[in-house]
Amino acid sequence: MSTLILAGAAAIRSGLLLNPVRDVCLNDSNDLNNSLENRVDAAHECMLTKNRCVARFPILLLGACRRLTLKSRHSASVSESFEFSNTENARAIFALVLVNFVGYFYASFISPLLPLFLDRFSLTLTQVGLLTGMYRLVGIFVEPSVGYIADHYRTRLFVLMGPLLAIVFIPLVGIAPSFSILLLFACLGAIGPHMLYPTSVGMVSAYSGQHLGFSISLIEVGGIVGFGIGPLFITYCVGSYGLEYAPFTMVLGLALMVFLFKVVPLPREEGLKGFGFVRSVKEILGEAWPSILVIWVIMVLRSIVCQSVFTFLPVLYAREERSLISIGLIVSLFVLSGTISSPLAGALSDRMSRKRILYFLLPGAMACLYLLLCMSGAWVYLGAFMAGFFLWPIVPLGVVMAQQWAPKGRSVVSSLIIGLATGTAAMVMPALGKAADLFSIRPVLFFVWLVPLLMIGLIRFVPEKQ
Repeated sequence: MSTLILAGAAAIRSGLLLNPVRDVCLNDSNDLNNSLENRVDAAHECMLTKNRCVARFPILLLGACRRLTLKSRHSASVSESFEFSNTENARAIFALVLVNFVGYFYASFISPLLPLFLDRFSLTLTQVGLLTGMYRLVGIFVEPSVGYIADHYRTRLFVLMGPLLAIVFIPLVGIAPSFSILLLFACLGAIGPHMLYPTSVGMVSAYSGQHLGFSISLIEVGGIVGFGIGPLFITYCVGSYGLEYAPFTMVLGLALMVFLFKVVPLPREEGLKGFGFVRSVKEILGEAWPSILVIWVIMVLRSIVCQSVFTFLPVLYAREERSLISIGLIVSLFVLSGTISSPLAGALSDRMSRKRILYFLLPGAMACLYLLLCMSGAWVYLGAFMAGFFLWPIVPLGVVMAQQWAPKGRSVVSSLIIGLATGTAAMVMPALGKAADLFSIRPVLFFVWLVPLLMIGLIRFVPEKQ
């Protein structure tokens, strides 16, 4: 401070501050209060006197201090705003993760209960394939339409109605009197996850900043955790109290819905509200449709592999006289392994080539699926965990790649990559079920083991957008 004062005094003695002082006073006069304006006027009057330079120096110093104060306050305001924004973003992403957890928690009830349905209704493997296929075929009709509406209007209807449908209808399969009613309840409940997934994944980009891959992987983890814990929960409840008590499990979900209604944010509009259907499709896909088509085919093939595991492994192990809880644990390990690999792959995808990650995951998935089919005893649990570890991260990577090519329709393109792909793969399940009736389950699963080879060949046709 003493150095500043000496420098200012020297400048005053040399007369160099006469004009700058006048400029500073004129520029700051609109911002200072009346008292400061009076000082400026007094200082201007002093310019005609012998001591005019000495009078101007305090004003110059006061103006400089005021500017430093305003700059400091502005920096603090920006910092506080940034911190508040991060808190809001984290809260929104947590809400979307919880929505997916609840929806997929109830959606997971069907697969571990297939052996019970097989005995109760004397089902063939073709009917089992039809049940799991129709359960996922709903996505063909639900997800694209919901994604289209979500990109045009700001509404929480789909992201909240999705888990509610799963909560209400999936537990009712425990009291279904016939296979047709069982199929009806499963399809109505399946609408829920297919309704919430494209909406939540489309919303996350508004809160993810530069970490889109990691944020989408967190949404995926929410669904994976729910889908992994659900089989353990329902097999314990049904094994302890009987299949007819399954409807009582909806009480937990309805209680969570009260909380979700309070915390789920409104989605962001994509600027397509005034567009018609054809114009919207052109605006969303444009010249990117060949890349999105290849990504979609890869997701279809991946869904065929996962749906085959969910459909036929529980029946295979039930015929090998494993307990219902053991089967539920195998399915849960296959699913829960994605809670580790999906965030890891998502974080890496924000820093390196996603195609390289896929080239690593697919050979690993083939190796682990082969080991799973050859293993027996307790080694089956390890094989199920490792197979899921390599298969689950493919989903968030595919979604991020598709959203980068179609940023104006994130919900629509997410529904195509997930819902339409899952539904298309579901059409194959009855055919695979028929093949399992003819040749037994294990040969069919060995055929499915070869599917990742096609996926590896297709990756090279996807141009990666940086």
